[in-house]
Amino acid sequence: MTSPTQPHLVSLVLQSKKALQQGEQLCSRAHDISNASAQAAVDVFALDAKVKWISQAVIQQLKLAATVATSIQNRRSSLVKEVQEFDALRMQESNSLDSTLDGLGSQRVPPEFYHTDSDDDDDSLFGPQLLDQTTSQSPSATVIVRMPAPNAGKTLRDFIADRAIDEILDAIDNERNELDDVLEQTTDFPIVLRNTIDAIENALPQDTMPVVYADLERQEQTVSEMAKHLESLAQHFDQMSSALQDTERGEDFAEQDIQEMNRDTDELPAIIADLEECFEAVSSLHESFKSKKASSETDVERLDSVLDDLDELGGIMDEMLETQENVENTSTPLLASLHTHVSTLAALHGSFLEYQTAFKKLLVEIDRRRVYAEAAAKIVREMGKQLDAMVEQENVVRQHFKAEHGHYLPENICVFANDSPTLWKVRPIGPLEEVGKDFSH
Repeated sequence: MTSPTQPHLVSLVLQSKKALQQGEQLCSRAHDISNASAQAAVDVFALDAKVKWISQAVIQQLKLAATVATSIQNRRSSLVKEVQEFDALRMQESNSLDSTLDGLGSQRVPPEFYHTDSDDDDDSLFGPQLLDQTTSQSPSATVIVRMPAPNAGKTLRDFIADRAIDEILDAIDNERNELDDVLEQTTDFPIVLRNTIDAIENALPQDTMPVVYADLERQEQTVSEMAKHLESLAQHFDQMSSALQDTERGEDFAEQDIQEMNRDTDELPAIIADLEECFEAVSSLHESFKSKKASSETDVERLDSVLDDLDELGGIMDEMLETQENVENTSTPLLASLHTHVSTLAALHGSFLEYQTAFKKLLVEIDRRRVYAEAAAKIVREMGKQLDAMVEQENVVRQHFKAEHGHYLPENICVFANDSPTLWKVRPIGPLEEVGKDFSH
């Protein structure tokens, strides 16, 4: 006898069997895809290991390149510092020289000291002979005390040949410009090297392994979830098959049991939907693994370009080191020559200071000589007056002696007794020296 619930159970069994078959098919396909994904992940790991090995080697080379770049920058900075120190020294000497020249230009020279009709550089105290170390000239040979000349108005600066100063300054300017041109060759070296190193470093592939590990974990969880769903479908099919066999043996089920079977069967589409969603997730993860594998293969290919760039960087650094060496070899003698010029300028400045000091001393000396000459003249004048008075007094005494005793003496005895006293006149030997007026004020 057929149970009234048997046809209904047959329908439930068929639905459960269909759901189980669909689940098995989805899980089987998901299993195949997950295996392919696992193989893709293995390939990604292998490619990543290769990428990391090459990247680490590149990073080590970039560290060496950065060291070379720092060395070039330090060598250039050291050279630039020397140039800056020279510029500061040059500015100091130039300012001191300008200040001294201004002082010389404000120091008036009395017209009595020079010829106004001789303005050639050859008459200058610091003319071309300054550069000739085989000759020297004392200021006393140039500065001459003269009587006042009309329309005269010179300063100490007028007795300096500017040509000597201009030649030194022109030489400094020319060599300094040449030094700038030499230094210009390495101006961009540090920036170029740093930009090139940064570009190569930025071109290195990024580490994507954490994402791969996360995707593998998601795939494992998804496959495990599908297995649970498949196990649930198998259990439901077994339950429905057992219930059908029980009804065939004449066993009846309570209404509550039938409702529970119906409810479980109604949940089958949701389970299949979950399986399909999980399958889509596994498929999506597989595409992700394939994409990562393709990306890793691209990274390996890109590293070939990075290695080429690294080789090119090595060539660039070799050229830069050679250029830096040439710049230093060229700059060193230029700096030495520039310092020599500045030393000459300092010596010239020192001579001008001595010249200025000597002129001030000259004014004091001329004033001392004037005082001396005036004192000597005063002594001469007073001595002349004293001698004239003595001669006059001597005449009076002799006349008195002659009047009192002369007529008693024979004329042929001591004839010179009748002589007049000797006349005296004090005068210089040779021409009088020219001392001029008081120049101390």
